[in-house]
Amino acid sequence: MSGIVLEAERLAKHYVVPGGLLRRAASARALDGVTFALAGAATLAVVGESGCGKSTLARQLTMIETPTSGHLRVQGVDSASADATQRRRLRQQVQMVFQNPFASLNPRKQIGRALEEPLVINTTLNPRARRDLAQSMLARVGLRPEHYSRYPHMFSGGQRQRVAIARALMLQPQIVVLDEPVSALDVSIQAQVLNLLMDLQDETQVAYVFISHNLAVVEMIADEVLVMYLGKVVEQAPKPSLFASPRHPYTRALLASTPRIDTRARQARQVLSGELPSPLNPPSGCAFHKRCPSAVDRCQLDTPLLQDLGGGHWAACHRLHEID
Repeated sequence: MSGIVLEAERLAKHYVVPGGLLRRAASARALDGVTFALAGAATLAVVGESGCGKSTLARQLTMIETPTSGHLRVQGVDSASADATQRRRLRQQVQMVFQNPFASLNPRKQIGRALEEPLVINTTLNPRARRDLAQSMLARVGLRPEHYSRYPHMFSGGQRQRVAIARALMLQPQIVVLDEPVSALDVSIQAQVLNLLMDLQDETQVAYVFISHNLAVVEMIADEVLVMYLGKVVEQAPKPSLFASPRHPYTRALLASTPRIDTRARQARQVLSGELPSPLNPPSGCAFHKRCPSAVDRCQLDTPLLQDLGGGHWAACHRLHEID
């Protein structure tokens, strides 16, 4: 792995929800103080239930939206203070692959033209050079030369996702954000796409931010895991440490719900009661306390901070040293 290519420092995104006839205006804390660093050629997985802030984080990292507060540095440059020229260059370095490959491709545009579009916008290459690069990228993701002139509806879901990955890599970015990239695919196709992503990472040294709710997939591809709950990081650790010794009750519940072939790796089943609270009206204290089987009175009053457990393992829980 190379040096740090992406840093988030206390990154936050709050959305203002306007008031109406029967409600007051409110602020939804979709992202609330997320901090991490990503090294080149590494994969950081971001996991959690729907509504925990994963996709909001993806929009901040790709600079689709600007953060309410905090800092995002791409190759050491703060995106908030960058001028227009710098931001244009930074956006080229951070590309995204979306969950639904069909929705992210123009149905009226040939696949080859879709691959060439980033080159048309961001380079001065001539048409022949752009076509050669597009055909080369098709081959790298396992598609044939004749696929260049076909339209998205002529491909399977797995093939369309390969096209989306190829398009994200056309500008040779340093970072690719993958937002649930295999959740819409059959299990057998998921494995093929994950293997492709790992092969491409070995070839290009690109870094991934891999957003998923599926811990079985995360275990296959991640180097480090970030567990989020209601916009906050509740646990962060290298993959081996997190899967072998999860410390936060929420992480344990997620792992317990993940099917594991190895009986030694299975966690005791834990059923979480209730649903993820609304970011418009988060609970006081620890946001997880209303669903936590280990909660005590303090959890209702004080917000826990991330504690360093050693070896790059962090967790935010008042009872880290009391519960097994």
